[in-house]
Amino acid sequence: MLDSESNEGRLQPLQEISTRISQHSSNGVPVRREKTRSQFSAIVRIISDQDAESRYKTEEADNGIQPSSESHCISIHDTASKKIVSWEPNDKENPYNWSDRRKSMITIVTMLTVINTTMGSSLPSMAIPYMTREWGVTSDIQKVLPISTYLIGYVLGPLLWGPLSEHIGRRNLTIVALFLFILWTLGCALSPNWPAFLIFRLLCGGFGSAPIAIVTGQLADIYMRSPFGTYHIRVLFYYNWMALDLLYAGATMLPVLFYLPETYAPVLLTQRAQKLRKADPTVRVYAAFELEDKDVKQIVTKVLTRPIRMIMTELIVTATCIYLALVYAIFYISFGAFPIIFQNLYGLSPGVAGLLFLPIFGGAVIALGIFFAWDGYLRRSQEKNRPWAKKEEYRRIPLAAIGGPVFAISLFWLGFSARTDVPYAVPSLAGIGFGIGFQLIFIGMINYLTDAYEVFAASANAAASSARSFLAVVLPLATTPMFQQLGISGALSLLGGLSLLLSIIPFIFLWKGETIRARSAFCIALKESRAEMQRRAEQQMEKRDGHITSGGVFQEKEIA
Repeated sequence: MLDSESNEGRLQPLQEISTRISQHSSNGVPVRREKTRSQFSAIVRIISDQDAESRYKTEEADNGIQPSSESHCISIHDTASKKIVSWEPNDKENPYNWSDRRKSMITIVTMLTVINTTMGSSLPSMAIPYMTREWGVTSDIQKVLPISTYLIGYVLGPLLWGPLSEHIGRRNLTIVALFLFILWTLGCALSPNWPAFLIFRLLCGGFGSAPIAIVTGQLADIYMRSPFGTYHIRVLFYYNWMALDLLYAGATMLPVLFYLPETYAPVLLTQRAQKLRKADPTVRVYAAFELEDKDVKQIVTKVLTRPIRMIMTELIVTATCIYLALVYAIFYISFGAFPIIFQNLYGLSPGVAGLLFLPIFGGAVIALGIFFAWDGYLRRSQEKNRPWAKKEEYRRIPLAAIGGPVFAISLFWLGFSARTDVPYAVPSLAGIGFGIGFQLIFIGMINYLTDAYEVFAASANAAASSARSFLAVVLPLATTPMFQQLGISGALSLLGGLSLLLSIIPFIFLWKGETIRARSAFCIALKESRAEMQRRAEQQMEKRDGHITSGGVFQEKEIA
């Protein structure tokens, strides 16, 4: 397994990739006019294969599974005999085997970090009139920049945080990002002028996006399957004072420091190996993760490009990104639309208009009830071995299939009921359907991504987060002009129509999701690598004696 001459974990030389592409073409894949596109797809497929193989080979070593004689995923530049630390059967330090109480605490703490940054994104919405008046800002475009600059950070941040969390672990990244988020939030509160405030908002978004990208990976680390949709419970807070965000962010740091452990198994085994070496400096014990190549070339070409490759080549990720981008953009458009409707049209004060966001929160709570009802029904159907309940798409996607039409209807409701001859309570109640649809769409689509891409869930969610944040930056800039040109009913009808059109995506996944996954380079690579690992694990179960010591250390053969 551990070959000192191997170079796995890095991209293969261009000549070897070209050879493999030629072999791929000669094995029944005709060369068509789209030669460049075919070569690009083949290169991406090769990288995906290597990516999946490398990650699962590490997982094999972590679990003490004997590698095949052809394995060469870990590069070692030392010819001395080494012992590889691995999990014992039912090892209590393995995150999968942690107690339900500890997993629940981790889930709660991670939710606090997500709420923290989500709250930070929308916090200034109702305070913008006061800030712009204080700093003499009159441009309509400038008035949406506090939210847009934050979301620019949301576009760029996940592309870094997601894949890095799969490379160096979760805890330290979370602590560093949260600490700097607090500093930048303090900078917002103390900003002397408008440009400084916008710069700090950009930094807040970049570092505040870390939980959005990392939390799905943390939950995947401790649960065999992604748990209930807590990650996507976006509790919506709207306050007028930046100090409140600073206080909440500071309070969030405490449970993160004391109750959020490292969950990434390779890093935990690295820490175990380091303790063994510290206790006995003569022992040469290592975690497989320590022995992987981690040079700059690998990080740039394979790790950091993973979300981008997923957006460009994975249909599941692409379609999910498009749909969530629109829904997310509409969510942020609502921050500009509500003042137009309830302040300009109905003449309500900013404080009262802010309270009309509460029905959205109520809808999100109702969505939780729908989720738990569906989860119970699905579990009972699985226990009865009903064929449909065994299909991957039916675990999460039906929630998005319900939420999509509800979300679109809520926009039509708001658009056509917002008139002076209709009490403002009527259009405000559209927020209930808005909250239900928004929540169910996110629970269904994001958790489907997490299940489909397993060990690369953080990268898949980073891709989705960046894509949706990008559109959320652009569309809110057009809120005021769009409502001025089309009117309230026309603008909301346009958004409702687009939402209704894209709501077909979950139904396509229900219909053809298995076929789409069967053609996905990442899904194929992950499935094959997982199946191979499970096959060898079953074989090893019969001859486990003598391979694993009582201390959970797997004795590797001497490296030639």
